Amino acid sequence: MSNTEIAMALGKVIIAAAWADGNVSREEINSLKDLLFQLPDMTASDWAELEIYIEAPVGEAERARLVDDLRATLSSSSDRAQALAALDAVVAADGQVTDAEQVVIDEIRDTIQNADVGLFGQLGGLLRGPVQRRSQAIASAPNRELEVDDFIKNKIFFKVKHRLELEDVEMDVSEPVLRKLSLAGGLMARVAYVDHDVKDEEFDAMADAFQANWGISQVEATLVVEVAVSEISRNLDYYRLSREFFESTNDEERLHFLDVLYAVADGDGHVSHDEMEEIRTITTVLKLNHKQFIDAKLKIPRERRAY
Repeated sequence: MSNTEIAMALGKVIIAAAWADGNVSREEINSLKDLLFQLPDMTASDWAELEIYIEAPVGEAERARLVDDLRATLSSSSDRAQALAALDAVVAADGQVTDAEQVVIDEIRDTIQNADVGLFGQLGGLLRGPVQRRSQAIASAPNRELEVDDFIKNKIFFKVKHRLELEDVEMDVSEPVLRKLSLAGGLMARVAYVDHDVKDEEFDAMADAFQANWGISQVEATLVVEVAVSEISRNLDYYRLSREFFESTNDEERLHFLDVLYAVADGDGHVSHDEMEEIRTITTVLKLNHKQFIDAKLKIPRERRAY
């Protein structure tokens, strides 16, 4: 069975387990999305299919069918190993696995290896911890009394918006476009900051990219880049940043964005190994494939890149 089929079957059962008591808050849904977004080998259409399950309660009959589908998918030892790797990617997405969760993971490992029907209940208990931690991490982010939701979801957008107000600058773009620009700026800054230093040439390349691709002025572009660069060195929520950028763009925009990331990395005349690996990570997170990563890389002359 393919990695994608296994990840999808497992993801649907995880969602069903989260909905088991019929009471999932909006922030828990968003936190669950952040975690499931880390499932490997998923395309944009796969994610759209999973979102259908995430957004509405899963009934008992459907839960039983999804568990049966997962069991049928895990038909070999190789399939079961891939399912465990996918589960690890979700549970450890926040970088923390408690001792109690590790015990449950070990139990699930045995359950999956034996294709046991007890898997569903174990998954429900296991995902509670990571989802709660994601929700707490978002809820405890520094915020202000007004527009807290904007700040929590997209710190760069919040600060850009307030800088515009403070400096009495009016951008001739809609709020959804401004939010997309802010998310793009955060991902560009991740590439530029991979060596913990954003060079002037990289800063300029980011500003040029905004002007060339989104038609905003130099003043507006500089402001967005300044905020993105200042925030990227802090505790910026990468999971929420990347998922919301994905959800605010289409396939063509995400593919073109790889060229933008390489242009930023090449701003100082050389794309380093670490910069390319960061772009590779973002490629995967945005549900683009390896060939698309390579095609974008090859647009940079060989003498100006590490490999």
